[in-house]
Amino acid sequence: MPSLTRKTTKPGTGLRVLAAFAAAASLTLALSGCTKLETNSPSSARNAAGTQARAAGLGTVDCAHAKCIALTFDAGPSENSARLLDVLKDKQVPATFFLLGKRHIDTYPELVRRMADEGHEVASHTWTHRILTDADPEEIREELERPNKEIERLTGKRPTLMRPPQGRTDDTVHDICRELGLSEVLWSVTAKDYRTNDSDLITERVLDQASRDGIILLHDIYDGTVPAVPGIIDALKKRGYVFVTVPQLLAPGRAEPGEVYR
Repeated sequence: MPSLTRKTTKPGTGLRVLAAFAAAASLTLALSGCTKLETNSPSSARNAAGTQARAAGLGTVDCAHAKCIALTFDAGPSENSARLLDVLKDKQVPATFFLLGKRHIDTYPELVRRMADEGHEVASHTWTHRILTDADPEEIREELERPNKEIERLTGKRPTLMRPPQGRTDDTVHDICRELGLSEVLWSVTAKDYRTNDSDLITERVLDQASRDGIILLHDIYDGTVPAVPGIIDALKKRGYVFVTVPQLLAPGRAEPGEVYR
């Protein structure tokens, strides 16, 4: 499932250079209809919370001091999701799931419940994967509201986060997200697992791009992705990373409706 927003890469290898060229092209696409895409970093969200919120407590992880990173999975649940949840449970790693509605939420409702019950953050990736920048306002609302209602029905919690398909967003999408109480979450690391089922290559790409406060984009609908996850987790833990959900990455700050985070 192509994701056409800028990816953060480091110069060096041929693979990295190719990724940089792809990133430049994808950024142009992502900004269609929007003068400038302004995004917020996890650290800026934490800093905006101020000392009072910090003194109130951060839970188990303080990402201002810990080397945090967030695993996120798009476009599920699918037939691969149960195995992924088994891996995450075994590794004691939380994740953030941006779920699709049609043929996913409505096909695997028990997995949506399990994601929430096991402590993962459950969020929206729209109902049909419609490119929101190509839709009119009422269509955008429908794409965002319908999965939210189903997720809330299944888990008892209404999502506050969404990820626009292919990372494409604009001012209209921001305004409607603000109206619906949703924040947009993009990514800083992508394995482009929609282009390969080579689990070793997926692992290599994630490890090559990983950095503190990173948001990793993967898709549990593809056959090569879930087998790569144990190695990704083990390697990043060895590098000192702590895995958190996206809300935990921003804490004690919070994602503000209508804002975009990367």
